[in-house]
Amino acid sequence: MKELVIPQLFVSICLLVNGFVSCQRPAVVNLGAIFTFDSVIGKAAKPAMEAAVSDINNDTRILNGTKLNLLMDDVNCSVFLGSVGAFQLVEEEVVAIIGPQSSGIAHMISAIANGLQVPLISYAATDPTLSALQFPFFIRTTQSDSYQMAAMADLVDFFRWREVIAIVVDDEYGRNGIGALGEELNKKRAKISYKLFLSNQLDESEVMDKLNKSKLLGPRVYVVHVNPDPRLRIFTVARKLQMMTDNYTWLATDWLSATLDSFPPTKKASLGFLQGVVGLRQHTPESSQKRAFMSRWKGMQRKGSASSELNTYGLQAYDTVWIVAYAIERFLDEHKNITFSFNSKLVDMKTSGLQIEKLKVFTGGNDLLDIILQTNFTGLSGQVQFNQDQNVFSGGYDVINIDQVSIRTVGYWSNVSGLSLSPQDARKGEQNSYSRVDQRLQNITWPGGKTERPRGWIIAADERPLRIGVPNRASFVEFVTEAHGSHRIEGYCIDVFLKARELVPYDVPYMFEPFGDGLSNPRYDDLVQMVAADVFDAAVGDIAILTNRTKMVDFSQPYASTGLVIVAPIRNSKSSAWVFLQPFTVEMWCAIAASFVMIAVVIWILEHRVNDEFRGPPKKQLVTMLMFSFSTLFKTNQETTKSSLGRLVMVVWLFVLMVITASYTASLSSILTVQQLSSPITGIDSLIASHWPIGYQTGSFAYDYLSDSLYIPRSRLVSLGSPEEYESALRRGPSDGGVAAIVDELLYVELFLSKQKDFGIIGQPFTRAGWGFAFQRESPLAVDMSTAILSLSESGELQKIREKWFCTMRSCPGEKKHRPEPNKLNLISFWGLYLLCGAFSLTAILVFLVRMVCQFVRYKRRQMQSSSPSPTPSSTRCSQVIRHFFDFIDEKEEVIKKMFSHCENPQPQASS
Repeated sequence: MKELVIPQLFVSICLLVNGFVSCQRPAVVNLGAIFTFDSVIGKAAKPAMEAAVSDINNDTRILNGTKLNLLMDDVNCSVFLGSVGAFQLVEEEVVAIIGPQSSGIAHMISAIANGLQVPLISYAATDPTLSALQFPFFIRTTQSDSYQMAAMADLVDFFRWREVIAIVVDDEYGRNGIGALGEELNKKRAKISYKLFLSNQLDESEVMDKLNKSKLLGPRVYVVHVNPDPRLRIFTVARKLQMMTDNYTWLATDWLSATLDSFPPTKKASLGFLQGVVGLRQHTPESSQKRAFMSRWKGMQRKGSASSELNTYGLQAYDTVWIVAYAIERFLDEHKNITFSFNSKLVDMKTSGLQIEKLKVFTGGNDLLDIILQTNFTGLSGQVQFNQDQNVFSGGYDVINIDQVSIRTVGYWSNVSGLSLSPQDARKGEQNSYSRVDQRLQNITWPGGKTERPRGWIIAADERPLRIGVPNRASFVEFVTEAHGSHRIEGYCIDVFLKARELVPYDVPYMFEPFGDGLSNPRYDDLVQMVAADVFDAAVGDIAILTNRTKMVDFSQPYASTGLVIVAPIRNSKSSAWVFLQPFTVEMWCAIAASFVMIAVVIWILEHRVNDEFRGPPKKQLVTMLMFSFSTLFKTNQETTKSSLGRLVMVVWLFVLMVITASYTASLSSILTVQQLSSPITGIDSLIASHWPIGYQTGSFAYDYLSDSLYIPRSRLVSLGSPEEYESALRRGPSDGGVAAIVDELLYVELFLSKQKDFGIIGQPFTRAGWGFAFQRESPLAVDMSTAILSLSESGELQKIREKWFCTMRSCPGEKKHRPEPNKLNLISFWGLYLLCGAFSLTAILVFLVRMVCQFVRYKRRQMQSSSPSPTPSSTRCSQVIRHFFDFIDEKEEVIKKMFSHCENPQPQASS
């Protein structure tokens, strides 16, 4: 029994001792730091972290007696040394690793941190691809380049630049950072046109070679994203290459501000060659805590513990140590101790001397990571909190400008307010979104000392002038062609381009390059494709702006309007002897004749009783009323109307007659001056349905339009290369090997018709287009040339250039428009007038008859009262009444009045 009790007692004592030890807080906690000591960032970070550890260990309010031991390892910017250093630190059982400052090393060490569950907290690795999903143990206390590149994109957009050249160090930091910039610029409809990748060593000969080649490129805005460089080699080389002048714009990410902030005041006085450079600096709000530490830093410099000035990375390194210390304190409060365990997978590995199996996993790594991510405190760099990506919330950036030898802050940027004149921390509670109109910056001094916004690009240089493709036409050479023997490009389109170029507010070196052999017209689609393929920088000529072409290149504002039209043979209608009958249809002529007769009858009825000119023998009355009616056409009738009803009818009739004669005159004038078609083609629909051959100009887009859009069989399309071929094909016609019509652009047709009188345009243009100059996609010259063309149009210069090339002493092409025969005037066009005239005439007749009936009845009554009635048969009496009524109407008005007077005052009969 004793033998069994003793081992059990021993085990119990061991467990009791082990439990007592595990409940005790450790006396020392190891904290690792990996970075490059002798670097711009390292020189500020090392003393800052040492100062933070000293402050923590001297502060009795934190860690409760547990000392923080900082183990630092110098990696000399080497990924390999960084990996080795990480393993060495892990062997020392560190609870967290601060650093590294290099994004490339951070990628490698993050994998180690993941495997051993040791939080990795970087104050300088800004690579945006160090994500929480891939590297869950990686935490960043500095701002990610995703924010910095958003700030840089807003800066580019603020100055309305659309293309930049990126100078990038060729590693994860450079490539991934500039990739984020490209995405942000795309949101602003801008882009990185060229990327100049440099090695980490920034060899001056390499830098000079890359910068020298970039001088031949168009953009003049450079975005420099490299590692902090105390020698400023990129700008030193740029100065040697005369690239720090007002023709260039330089933007730098926060590497430059970190570098400059690290310089002593004596060295900053020699930075005049950086004048005009604009950069970003991570924003750290002013506070008493920050000012006190900066004052303390001066003392550290005097003591020799700090060898450089303090920059933002030094502030963030100081805060990072405090973040870890607060997290360790809370971890110890919850877990009492820190433990490590062996990884079974590493133990099972058979290694030869590497002793990887001795690496231990931090069992509380996940808990410490969660505590760190819950951090919320105010440090030297401002408020520190982490977002869901395990990055510190962006505090924004200062926009700095180097003017002479001073570094000015000209504005601020945050992802909430964009560019502004005050930092976001001074404007709490303001807008959560911003637009371009809200952006503000102070005045900036640019390279060369200028304050005007740089243009940011050049179209061409004397070393590489603009390559302009020009169609070498064989026909219609007035528009554009190469002069034979002189190799000089001339024409209407060339003059427009040269005149517009004079209005562009900068020099545009150029070189015309003919496109085509001059024996036949080139295909313009091929010319546009060569611009898109960078064979030419632009194309100038009679180039129609079409939908398929705008998908490949950018066009200027149209300088000439055009469209496809139909040309066919015509004949003159003035040779017809009966042309005067053509304005009206037969029905219209019959209606006019009937209306004259009707008016004659109506006026005779209304005037016969009161007007002596409408009385007399029947033959005379017939001639009078017809002559009166027809003479109203010429307003020379000698007879006058006396009755009120007759005058009313005449007013309406003269109005109708006025409208008819005016319409007749206008229609006849049009017929006598407009040429009639000699073919049955009346428009594009009839041309398609005719199945006759159709001519088109060689090289024109008309061929593709007719075949692909209108589905005309290609076998019907005949290529014609010159105006002479146009004339020959049209005169021969479809029956003799020619064409029924030609489809071509209006401007060519007008020039052709100015020398031909037997052909004309049928209808109106059935497509709408314009001629413009083609430029490569997003070329800024396209916008400036468009503005210049509009100015030429408004000032009348475009018309003067047109008159110079195409107008003679007599006329200009296109002034005499060939219109189709106007339609004859139909009766339906005037039925309203006839209805009005008929209604008034009928009303007048009815009023006249009612009036006559009333008078006749009155007359008969008086007559019956004055004499005794004699009985007569009813049939005889009715016929007599009708006869007496017409006799009554036929009497003159004066006679009727006397008869009424006689009936009212009968004469007394004489006595026998």
